[in-house]
This record gives sequence, C-alpha cells and structure tokens, in this order.
Amino acid sequence: MIAFEHVGKRYGGRFEALAHLNFHVAPGEMVFLTGHSGAGKSSLLRLIMRLEKPTRGRVVVAGHDIATLHPSQVPFYRRQIGVVFQDHQLLFDRSVFKNVALPLEIQGLEPRESARRVRAALDKVGLLHREKALPVELSGGEQQRVGIARAVVNKPALLLADEPTGNLDPHLSADIMGLFEDFNRIGTTVMIASHDLALIARLKHRILRLRDGRLIADEGAV
Repeated sequence: MIAFEHVGKRYGGRFEALAHLNFHVAPGEMVFLTGHSGAGKSSLLRLIMRLEKPTRGRVVVAGHDIATLHPSQVPFYRRQIGVVFQDHQLLFDRSVFKNVALPLEIQGLEPRESARRVRAALDKVGLLHREKALPVELSGGEQQRVGIARAVVNKPALLLADEPTGNLDPHLSADIMGLFEDFNRIGTTVMIASHDLALIARLKHRILRLRDGRLIADEGAV
C-alpha cells in the first residue's frame, strides 16, 4: 500500500525534514508514526497526501509514484485517502450531516446515495442521532468522531490521522483509537501520527519512530 524508497525531503534548499527513509506498509496494516515535535511526522504524511513531493527517492502509494502524478490525476488519487486532523477542521456553519457529506458533494455523488453513505458513516462512529446538530453543540470527542466519519465516507483504502487524540482526555483517546482499529479490521490501511506513547504501547500495532527526520526504529514489523 505504501512504500518509501530512499526518501528525503528538503525545504528551502537547506532544512532537511526527512532523510533516507525506507519502509513498506502492507495493505490492511495499522501503523503508528511517532517521534518528537519536528521529527518529520507531518512532512511524511504530507508526502503521502501528495501535498508535497520528495526531494529525492520514491514514494509509492497504492501503485502510484506520487512524484509522477499529473496534476489532473491528483484529485482522483486523494479520493483514495481519508484524512483526520487534530483540530477536526469542521465547518461550524454546517450541520454534522453536511460536514460529512462535503467530500461526496465535491465528488458529485447523487444525493440519495450520498445521504445513504453519510448516515452509514455516522452510524459507524455512533453519531447518527446527532446528524442535524451543529459542531458547536458537540463535545471535543464528538467533533473528532465527525471528522473520522467525513474521512471514511468515501470508503478510502487508506486512512491517515495526524495527532487525532491530541486534545482529548485518556478515556476519549482510547475510544477514538478503537474506532481506527474498527476500520482497520474491515481492511482499511491505517497510519496514525501520535505523541501518546502509553496508548500506542497498549494497542500493540507496528510503530515507526522518527528522530530528526530519520527512521530510528521499526517496531513490530512483520
């Protein structure tokens, strides 16, 4: 599903955010990405999302060498990837239902099918009963669940999350991680960047550890 081959990323010709990265993530695998602030976690995820191109090496995702994608191919490529952010990035003037439906609207999906998918996604995260609520009426944990529903409504093959539990208490963090495990169990490849080392250790999935842009440990690799 994901292959990094001798990947480096340099910004401004000087700052080296990533260096000599080599790893593979198999389809259906769940992997945690961890390291200190500035270790390169977000840069790595941005490469996978094709928000950046590598300075050197190859990044291959679902058979696509991201550096060779034509600009016209990028929107289709990104539809295969669901992304969850720490700050939710919800539209606060839209209902929960309309927030989750946004990717399908952009895709131009027929309204009846869109509604079916939105309600199925909300049901999976336990928020079907809040579909008419505005985000401001929800707790932080509920807002994060809406973000997850929006990320999976397109049924992506790959789900990325950047510090999805950073603003949540330990109990809510465990609940959110449980949702990611649920999606992984049905075959979705999941990669999560997180500082929560205690929670990561309890979940017993593969861990990629970064330090100063380099991969220093690959724990639990098959």
